[in-house]
Amino acid sequence: MRVGIIGGGVAGLAAAYHLTKQGHFAEVFEQAGFLGGQASTFDVFGGRLERGYHHLFVSDTEITELIDELGLGDKLAWLESSVGFYHGGTIWDFASPMDLLRFKPLPLLSRLRVGLWTLLLQKTKSYRKFEGVTAKNWLSRRMGRKGYEVIWEPLLRGKFGEFYDKIGMTWIWNKVILRVASRKGTGQKEHLGYPMGSFGEVIDYLTADIERQGGVVHTSATVTKIVDSDGPATSLDVQLIGGTTERRDYDAIIATTPSYVFTRLSPPLPPAYQAQLDGTDYLSAVLMVLVMDRPFTDKYWLNIADPDMPFVALIEHTNLIDRELYGGTHILYISNYPVRGSELYLKSAGELMDLFLPHLQKINHDFDRSWVLEYHHHRVDGAQPIVGINYGDSIPEHRTPLQGLYLANTTQIYPEDRGTNYSVRMGRQVARMVVDDASA
Repeated sequence: MRVGIIGGGVAGLAAAYHLTKQGHFAEVFEQAGFLGGQASTFDVFGGRLERGYHHLFVSDTEITELIDELGLGDKLAWLESSVGFYHGGTIWDFASPMDLLRFKPLPLLSRLRVGLWTLLLQKTKSYRKFEGVTAKNWLSRRMGRKGYEVIWEPLLRGKFGEFYDKIGMTWIWNKVILRVASRKGTGQKEHLGYPMGSFGEVIDYLTADIERQGGVVHTSATVTKIVDSDGPATSLDVQLIGGTTERRDYDAIIATTPSYVFTRLSPPLPPAYQAQLDGTDYLSAVLMVLVMDRPFTDKYWLNIADPDMPFVALIEHTNLIDRELYGGTHILYISNYPVRGSELYLKSAGELMDLFLPHLQKINHDFDRSWVLEYHHHRVDGAQPIVGINYGDSIPEHRTPLQGLYLANTTQIYPEDRGTNYSVRMGRQVARMVVDDASA
């Protein structure tokens, strides 16, 4: 069968890989001039670096199996992580249970209370008991007002902004489970995975296998319309390089765009399904990548628990990955999740640098702009869906009400949060649906 796929991110490429491996024809259309979506890369001092920071958890078996299948398993390294928590002008170690016990901004009894309930969360196997309660209510009741306000609320505010008090407890449960699953050894140190050729190399190998198996992958190709010809919605109008628009016919179409993009492309949908698509809010990701001549901290991941700072996390890539891959430089990501169109979202790279510099100097008093050899600015729209209470009840089905049309995007990853591992899993699942439906 012939399948058209909108979007050349990890989910779209995983679907195309699975389909072509089974002998079907898949054609991928990516609007950007590069593949990989949020896992795409750019060149930095002789190395390849993700536009948005990426790593794998030990539980990410779907993508690790794919990496092995592509012949890149020997390049996947598992490395000990270091996590910090910036609070009250101090960077606190925050990678293990012992670190929590040493965290003096909380009274000892509060530390013990947070530790006990975190342990109970780790032991909870099903997310369903958390579906109807917000993270704010559950955490403040169990871990106490002080524990919630010092540790959890800054993280929720940083990640979800004005939506922080609407986030379902399921989201926090999943984060705790992921972190614990990645801890190894007697010291319970977290280990994270990274392909030493970058995720870009994984995307390259994946694309090459799709094409070797008979598929076609386009970049700089914009799908302008999903065509409904009084029957199955199985045609696409595509604007290719040069500006020409062509109509391509398929047996099925898989769209991997954000829901608000999908509704602009698709034929009219039944009101109930349309309401599910319209009911999900998104935040964008705004990222600055600093390439420096020296390290900023000794932490890989630094959570920022200071509401006055204009970023929520600092990820020092070269405190996990060998900096020799990037010409001996040091790589620091500065991360935030604003609403699309907000003041922070609209700032230029230079404006963001001017905004961030004095706050970076509060964290490291020695930091100076002269440390920065170059910097890069990336925006990702539709980066983070808002995961509220009873979220599972409002997820749209992959099989849309229009015959032959399927949707696979981050709003449908649940109870897990978005990530390359779950995009691989979702791409495979939807590809199987397409084949199963065609043979039914």
